[in-house]
Amino acid sequence: MSITIKGLDHVVLRVADIDRAIRFYCEVLGCTEARRVESIGLVQLRAGAALIDLVPADGAPDVAGGNMDHFCLRIDPFDEADLRAHLTAHGVEAGEVARRYGAEGQGPSLYLQDPDGNTVELKGPPDG
Repeated sequence: MSITIKGLDHVVLRVADIDRAIRFYCEVLGCTEARRVESIGLVQLRAGAALIDLVPADGAPDVAGGNMDHFCLRIDPFDEADLRAHLTAHGVEAGEVARRYGAEGQGPSLYLQDPDGNTVELKGPPDG
């Protein structure tokens, strides 16, 4: 098996000031607000076919990831067994599969770490 990347689904940035970041990405770069998840302070901005997610930094940035929490690659197909076998063959451990929201809606995804400790989300096609 090989992984087929369809594109960048979203990137999640930790920001010191959500309102300032929204103004920058919307007013300067032309993004539009897509949705908010108040319970975790998440604001999702539409950036073409992808999303830029903003979350509160809550202190100093993570040393390994800087201000980036993670980025997400949209893949197709998303066959959990084949995907896990492929990753394991390359010495990569992956987290649990869960349904998560992305640029195209809810769908299966899992998280893994690249060799430098960056978090990568692999996201399958949207449900339905």
